[in-house]
Amino acid sequence: MRAYIRFRSRAAVRGIRSRGMTAFLRAALVLLTVTAIPHSIAAQGETGGEGEFSLERIHGSGDFTSASFSGTWMRDGAWATLDRNDAGATELVRVDAETGGREPLIRTEELVPEGAEASIEIERFAFSGDERAVLLFTDSEQVWRARTRGTYYVFDLDRRSLTPISRTTGGQMFAKLSPDAGFVAFVRDHDLYVTDLSTGAERRLTTDGSETIINGTTDWVYEEELGLRDAFRWSPDGRRIAYWQLDQSTIRPFFLIDEMQLYPELNPVLYPKAGTPNSRVRVGSLDLETGETTWFDTGDDPDIYIARMEWAASADEVVIQRLNRHQNRLELLVGDARTGRTKVILVETDDAWVDVRDDMTWLDGGRRFLWTSERDGWRHIYLYERDGSLVRPLTRGEWEVTGLDGVDVERDRVFFTAAYGSPLTRSLLSVDLGARTPEVRSVLSAERGSYGASFSPDFEYLIYNHSTIERPPVWTLARMRGREPRTVRTLIDNAELVARLEAADLGTPEFTRVQAADGTPLNAFILKPPDFDPTREYGLLMYVYGGPGSQTAIDRWGGSRYVWHQYMAKQGVLVASVDNRGTGARGREFKKQTYQRLGQLETADQLAALSQLADLPYVDGARVGIWGWSYGGYMTLMTTLQSEGRVAAGVSVAPVSDWKLYDTIYTERFMRTPQENPEGYERGAPVSYAAELESPLLIVHGTGDDNVHSQNMLQMVDALEQADKQFRMRIYPNKRHGITGSVTRVNLFRLISDFLLEHLGPAEDGEPRTTA
Repeated sequence: MRAYIRFRSRAAVRGIRSRGMTAFLRAALVLLTVTAIPHSIAAQGETGGEGEFSLERIHGSGDFTSASFSGTWMRDGAWATLDRNDAGATELVRVDAETGGREPLIRTEELVPEGAEASIEIERFAFSGDERAVLLFTDSEQVWRARTRGTYYVFDLDRRSLTPISRTTGGQMFAKLSPDAGFVAFVRDHDLYVTDLSTGAERRLTTDGSETIINGTTDWVYEEELGLRDAFRWSPDGRRIAYWQLDQSTIRPFFLIDEMQLYPELNPVLYPKAGTPNSRVRVGSLDLETGETTWFDTGDDPDIYIARMEWAASADEVVIQRLNRHQNRLELLVGDARTGRTKVILVETDDAWVDVRDDMTWLDGGRRFLWTSERDGWRHIYLYERDGSLVRPLTRGEWEVTGLDGVDVERDRVFFTAAYGSPLTRSLLSVDLGARTPEVRSVLSAERGSYGASFSPDFEYLIYNHSTIERPPVWTLARMRGREPRTVRTLIDNAELVARLEAADLGTPEFTRVQAADGTPLNAFILKPPDFDPTREYGLLMYVYGGPGSQTAIDRWGGSRYVWHQYMAKQGVLVASVDNRGTGARGREFKKQTYQRLGQLETADQLAALSQLADLPYVDGARVGIWGWSYGGYMTLMTTLQSEGRVAAGVSVAPVSDWKLYDTIYTERFMRTPQENPEGYERGAPVSYAAELESPLLIVHGTGDDNVHSQNMLQMVDALEQADKQFRMRIYPNKRHGITGSVTRVNLFRLISDFLLEHLGPAEDGEPRTTA
């Protein structure tokens, strides 16, 4: 279960010259920017008419959508990005960092495959290590929630030739060029293939792929909860491929039912529920010359997770992160790709759980590495020798490192993002790698708000974004000189969106604090109507997510959700959000105190916050509602059901109603299994409190939700009906967890807005308020 928007990048490391790793990092960067690909870097999107500040504009158009940077760094400090020509077709262009000058790398007319009449539409791209070839992805198909299956081509920049990686069209996944760009490997139908680009010969590398045996990619729960889809890696010398194999024969199918046709169709998803068997997993090293796979020794316990695997800055060794099923012991193994023998070099343990991160970074040609850990109570950066012996911590203090952004080896600097000084903000900082007592230095933190950063491979340039809770992101190019970056120019200012927001005359959110049920200070924000009158009483809407490590009270642009909250404020409703105990950026103890009791402390805190907010002199305590989605939908149910009628209206979208119905990795990380923790599951299940409902409640779910199954909604409905409780419900046929689509979104948020205004909005002539 994850938040809808997640920005994550891999660290850029100056000095690492593994061409295979370089290609992999570039591919990862391109994948981050897929949503912005159809626009050039300078483009701000279509403006549409100004019109009114309406649900149709917020959720049915792009008028209030922020633009983002799209591109991937090249070795010379320029970047490549996808653009559209005058005819609307894609082409690949190179952008000069200093001047902004653009020159075509691949023109549209060069993207016409042999025998075709039209050019291909590029969706993603990745360079070879020497940047003389480009891997192009097109014709994508939906696989679970991501468009990861389609057709790949290789464009040779010297020969100006376009070559398909396979003569069998479609069905290709996660294609990657070999380090010398002579071969390309990919997954089809759960097997690995490789194509010799010089001859076009295609070879099947594994032969046991099936509905239950998966090679080179992952099952549903690995994808959703470990963020792992692409499950194979070229060795730096191109002689081997290391890959995951999962056997999901022990997992029972969960059937999604498509009833939008004459006879319903059953769509099976192999989905492991909490406490049930997982896939069996192993990692192998496949020798391309012999075709033989050597399996790594990952121990005697078959019930484990292989959370991460990469080549260990070596052509003969891989590094494997082995996680026990309880997820409270993470072991770092180095394995010999020739023999399969492994040794443990580092162990992380926790009384609750250990988070899996992507921060491990090799240095000095693989002799040392960086690692982040919560071992002292806060996530910090540590420097290790290759054998796992600790050199020293690089950061310390009661604040959280939230991301490792890059290592400039020549200048001896580690760049990272942190909630430094306040959990409400994100600053870009650096620390000297070689200093015996490292000193944290500010790189970008002059303004309030949150920063994100991406460095060029030579660390001569930096592209960063900055936003606040009320201000959309601005993307800036800076040149790294000395300790302080020098601004070159603004790449994206989102000026048109800012103008629309200003024209709408919106309120300004205010950060504040309330007390948890045990007296702990909790971070919160409150949004008042633009014409706020402190002598009046207003209805108040609480927005909740509340899941482990999450944050809603953060000084960062919140996208369409924030804009809709502003819409509600303009209707005369206050909006507030409180980060209960268990949320992020406040250290290990604050985050992990909800272990084995999900929903219990969080609900107590939301109810305590409700009481405090209801007591504000400008809040009508009889008109306080709550809404949330996914984990927030779960929290809405828990809070509404246990509020003794104090919640005037609850809106729960796609909620979990019983943790026994959710997946193994996420649920057991925080709750262990239902067999081990029956009381925790019982007390953390909304269905347990159905008979306590005394508030108006709206439940919304999509029947095609493969994440939080609509089974959750149906069992909640059954419990409410058995308790003879009245409530409202809306079903969206075949819609997944995000309930997407412009028409659907407008329909959904009109439904939610009307329901909330009916109970929270100011009355006009004695009649309830609606959006109609």
